[in-house]
Amino acid sequence: MRLEGDPVYGAGCLVRGAKMLRHPRLRPFVIVPLVVNILIFGSLIGWGLTNLIAWVDSWMAWLPDWLSFLEWILWPLIGITMALLTGYLFTAVALLIASPFNALLAEKAEELITGREVQGLEGLGPALMSVPRGIFREIAKLIYYIPMALFILIVSFIPAVNALAPFLWLLLGAWMMSLQFVDYPMDNHQLSFRDVRVAVAERRLSSLGFGGLVAACAGIPIVNFFVVPAAVVGATILYVEELR
Repeated sequence: MRLEGDPVYGAGCLVRGAKMLRHPRLRPFVIVPLVVNILIFGSLIGWGLTNLIAWVDSWMAWLPDWLSFLEWILWPLIGITMALLTGYLFTAVALLIASPFNALLAEKAEELITGREVQGLEGLGPALMSVPRGIFREIAKLIYYIPMALFILIVSFIPAVNALAPFLWLLLGAWMMSLQFVDYPMDNHQLSFRDVRVAVAERRLSSLGFGGLVAACAGIPIVNFFVVPAAVVGATILYVEELR
């Protein structure tokens, strides 16, 4: 048993999850989240790309002429930061809308991995009934996320120090993505969000490896359409093999 895990193993869980999506028993639970992702990410990516250039140009206007050479540094920093931040926020919205189907996907994936029945939602009806509880869990995650995000946002506007902002966003995104998706299989076992945080922290390297790759994929157009169902199954693999 690994003391704190292996980031390569954690990232591999996402790849294995993507491969498992082709299994006939999982396909019915992939279609709805996939459609939701395409609608949300497709519209928001178009909106973000349209406005990003205008945002960056307005920020550059604040720079004095003698600092204009920083433009070639700030453009990639702002681009990476926006991709990571919006990738997480858009994924959170997609997860909230498709949460009943993601919970069922995690349940069926665990049964496929372990060969044992999960006493979980057992159908779309109970899954839909669990939506209010899922909303409260998402609110708990948001409350947990906001203070850390605000801190990094402040750092992003401090000269010189703001060079660290993209790396901080990546680290936060990796941590939150691991919490977001591991929450599905653990919630199916009636475990609290605090239990999720403890489990992820005890295997933080595996969890960050998994969440880091999810966060990176969530910021890539087209790829982010498919990352949510793959991450649900990948997080279930991580839970079954390491976190449980």
